[in-house]
Amino acid sequence: MDIRPLVSLSARLMEAAGVGAMVLGALLALVMLLLRRRELRAGEAYRHFRLNLGRAILLGLEFLVAADILRTVSDEPTLRDVLVLGLIVLVRTFLSFTLTVELEGRWPWQPEREHSVPPR
Repeated sequence: MDIRPLVSLSARLMEAAGVGAMVLGALLALVMLLLRRRELRAGEAYRHFRLNLGRAILLGLEFLVAADILRTVSDEPTLRDVLVLGLIVLVRTFLSFTLTVELEGRWPWQPEREHSVPPR
């Protein structure tokens, strides 16, 4: 039984989930901003929006990396395919790390700090 079509379909579904996570996350971040804009100062509202949007982007990037890995293994990978995958994963990992630093003020491997954002 050839599972390549199933793996290829899984890659497309993961890719769609990644794009969906980013789009839906951006819309939800915007809705949350509009609903809470009166109770938060402008700076706090912007910070909350940015955090929520950044989290959506990070989640979407994780799905997209998984889709790229699945797509590469669904065919018989050539050296070129593996190198392209490595470059894509490297770029997306760099983006994830820099977004984490930007949003949380720490590297992903550092322990979490207490946040100054009050619980919702």
